[in-house]
Amino acid sequence: MDSALTTVLLPVALGIVMLGLGLSLTVDDFRRIGRHPRAVVIALTCQLLLLPLVAFGLVLAFDLSPVLAVGMMLLAASPGGTTANLFSHLFRGDVALNITLTAVNSVVAVVTLPIVTNLAFAYFDPDLDGQVGLQFDKAAQVFAIVLVPVAIGMLVRSRRAAFADRMDKPVRLISVVVLAAVIAGTIAAERDNIADYLADVGLVALAFCLISLGLGYAVPRALAVEPKQALASSMEIGVHNGTLAIAIAVSVLDSVTLAVPAAVYSVIMFPAAAVVGYLLSRTVHRTPAATDPVDV
Repeated sequence: MDSALTTVLLPVALGIVMLGLGLSLTVDDFRRIGRHPRAVVIALTCQLLLLPLVAFGLVLAFDLSPVLAVGMMLLAASPGGTTANLFSHLFRGDVALNITLTAVNSVVAVVTLPIVTNLAFAYFDPDLDGQVGLQFDKAAQVFAIVLVPVAIGMLVRSRRAAFADRMDKPVRLISVVVLAAVIAGTIAAERDNIADYLADVGLVALAFCLISLGLGYAVPRALAVEPKQALASSMEIGVHNGTLAIAIAVSVLDSVTLAVPAAVYSVIMFPAAAVVGYLLSRTVHRTPAATDPVDV
């Protein structure tokens, strides 16, 4: 295993991504849930319940190896990332909803991600040198690497809002660059097996991405959520925080192979989200309800 990837690049990458998330959040992003709960509750239900079930069905249907199956479940349990906000902004979705969902999901994932991962370990029983999942000490690591940088970013924003605004674009750019480096490092670490992994998990990752994007729009619309919010939900549910999934796989669970599904997904999700977002935006902005007041 590449020790530089594990000990230096991944913690830095995740720290930058989560710090950038914190710089974009305020306490009001959490308060918004109580004022307008419908869209938030529906999207979170899709994210926390439907997506793990979809991923579970796909790994069984495609008969993935136990390690890659657990890697897919880890990805499915990971929250949406700040990239979802960018896609939502690009296609004129309800960005305020994205920000709220990202904020809440990042906190909730501290609990749900270890649960889903441990259930996947128990079911698939991967051969990982005695690794049995995210036990208490490792779950505490997840808590630290997710919430501490976010809390620091929110503190900076509360004290220096102008500075946080100035840093928003540079931090997002750095996050993208570092994510690309993390993906490249993960693939390089498994270069001898990468062709087999791509053959095994590429179609699963693509199917999961497209189904996630589709469910994220269709379920809210079926439950009377207005189109702009449904588009935002689609981006939030379909664009996962791949850096988090890779970091947990490699740095916490000590397995580069577990990170392969997240690395492959992180490459696929950009063009997939762009195409789906474009198609949905054409539908959303032809719909009269899209001009209604935003209800987050």
